[in-house]
Amino acid sequence: MLRVLRVIALIPRNAVVAVLHVYRAVISPLYGDVCRYYPSCSAYGLRSVQEHGVLKGAWLTTRRLARCHPWAEGGIDDVPLPAHSPYRRTRFGFITLERKA
Repeated sequence: MLRVLRVIALIPRNAVVAVLHVYRAVISPLYGDVCRYYPSCSAYGLRSVQEHGVLKGAWLTTRRLARCHPWAEGGIDDVPLPAHSPYRRTRFGFITLERKA
């Protein structure tokens, strides 16, 4: 039962991941390579939601977007990784529970 609830709790995270994939495929190429940071802001947002979930991922992405302005120095700015995660990413970027050993 607990496993089923954990899987259901992943639905919002994977919905946001799907929206970010569509944004990166359709809208992001229209802007070109304009981000001062690596990875780009949309890639940072995708990775932060994948690693931390919708709420904390949105917070980290908002902080990143606030730092991304014409006077920013830029550079490499990776998403802080959690110490341990019970999830894994599929090859399409969606989040699933780790398989039982």
